[in-house]
Amino acid sequence: MQIEKELKQTEFRNEYHKLTVNFLFSYNWMLEKIRKVMEKEDITVQQYNILRILERSPSALSTLQIRERMLDRMSDTSRIVERLVLKGMVDKKPCHYDRRLVDVTLSDKGKELLLRMNECNDELDSIFSNLTTEEAETFNRLLDKLRDRD
Repeated sequence: MQIEKELKQTEFRNEYHKLTVNFLFSYNWMLEKIRKVMEKEDITVQQYNILRILERSPSALSTLQIRERMLDRMSDTSRIVERLVLKGMVDKKPCHYDRRLVDVTLSDKGKELLLRMNECNDELDSIFSNLTTEEAETFNRLLDKLRDRD
């Protein structure tokens, strides 16, 4: 559906303004769809992001290393890790070479949750069911180009 109909707004300052509004609206729409999948496992998108980061790491990571790899780098990584510790999804212990840091690793319970979440991949992918693979590739290139200004 066109953004004008979705928001009942017919005027935008220019195409860039329309793109900004469309992008933000689409981001929130997508995030809501993703949250519904995550709700079933009582996990937030940020917590899931941390679990996937730990899953792909061959060794323990500090909260600083996790933050560098997160999608939302403005988040309070330490607080999110603490919540995952309370849920039993990750283990945390003092870093062996720097006592100011902690080593965070994925627990068995966290690994089990990720296995269950893998079953939701089709549901998550279905958000883009009206795009072809080629359109998705083009969209990825455009988003990369958009961020390639820094």
